[in-house]
Amino acid sequence: MKYIRRDLYLSSLVSMTGTPDIKIITGIRRCGKSVLLQFFIEHIKESEPDANIIYINLQDLDADALREYRQLHLYCMEHYREGHRNVLVIDEVQLCGHFELAINSLHSKGLFDIYITGSNAFLMSSDLATLFTGRTMEIKVFPFSFAEYLDYFENADDLDRAFDDFVRIGGLPGAYVYHTEKQRHEYVSEVYHTILERDLVQKYKIRNKSEFLRIAEYMQDNIGNLLSVNNICSALCKDGSAITVKTVSKYISYLENAFLLYNAIRYDLKGKKYLKSGEKHYLSDPSIRYSILGTRNMDFGRMYENIVYMELLRRGYEVYVGKLYKNEVDFVANRQGERIYIQVSDDISSQKTFERETRSLLAIPDAYPKLIIARTRHEDYDHKGIMIKDLPGWLAAG
Repeated sequence: MKYIRRDLYLSSLVSMTGTPDIKIITGIRRCGKSVLLQFFIEHIKESEPDANIIYINLQDLDADALREYRQLHLYCMEHYREGHRNVLVIDEVQLCGHFELAINSLHSKGLFDIYITGSNAFLMSSDLATLFTGRTMEIKVFPFSFAEYLDYFENADDLDRAFDDFVRIGGLPGAYVYHTEKQRHEYVSEVYHTILERDLVQKYKIRNKSEFLRIAEYMQDNIGNLLSVNNICSALCKDGSAITVKTVSKYISYLENAFLLYNAIRYDLKGKKYLKSGEKHYLSDPSIRYSILGTRNMDFGRMYENIVYMELLRRGYEVYVGKLYKNEVDFVANRQGERIYIQVSDDISSQKTFERETRSLLAIPDAYPKLIIARTRHEDYDHKGIMIKDLPGWLAAG
């Protein structure tokens, strides 16, 4: 299998080198966390040859004895070297029962620079504060971006065709080794069901598995739609479900914790406040919807919106859904004092669609940058201060 350096995440890890925190790499299953660790280890070996690197992959049968937390702790202490920087890297840490006891003890000694990764069922963002007594730093890893996809397949010559493929194939690199779309979707489907059934159903002891799977499919079918928990509950109950609002809310939070879903809350641009009612949800990767639902109720505009949302997260933005009077702005993206207003569209070639997409942006009274990102298949251009950008080109620019 071919591997590529993911410099965005690698640079984040390098910038944390030597800090006293427990560095925890999180992200959806099969997004490339273990490979990232290998690149990080290679970087340390090249930049600091004298460093003592203790690497443990608990999936390896050779490390079977270390799946007991006392043995894991003892092994690390026995391999500590005085007078060197000791870097402890543990992959698939959840395979060690009560791993947090070993990690917390090792961290309290102040002897190791600690990096860990593992199944999202055990290292969810919401669990980190309760698992670890020391300070943690989370490095969030996403599936491959379009730019990384181009790097992997070395096919940047025809961006339009490559983007059409990316929408279907997605960013889970394990799917790339297969040669047919059917095989790739079977791979993604297996990852998806492993997360739902092995991770979430078991972790949270979900008794009504079919109802939980139904919620997951409903959310996929409604990516990019404004939703409320009450509305979701009502829609499911009309179809014969007896699910409660509390259970719907709980199930959605499980999907978010496992990095399958991300939510964007609404922001009132006039009142400058966050709104409690309605939010949008997006999938971590477009291939999941294709693999599970196929082309049922396919809406390319919402798929493109999903892809742009995830790209903004990769680029370090906090992303909200904008509301201005009766108008909606797809995204309000904030990053360290910077703000961008964004509309996403499939096709803006008709005058009616173009006017609809520009209307909301032109109504915003401040001077922050405004973008329309669409499948224009043209060079970027300006319309009354709004930059119109071609979607594949904007994504490829990274």
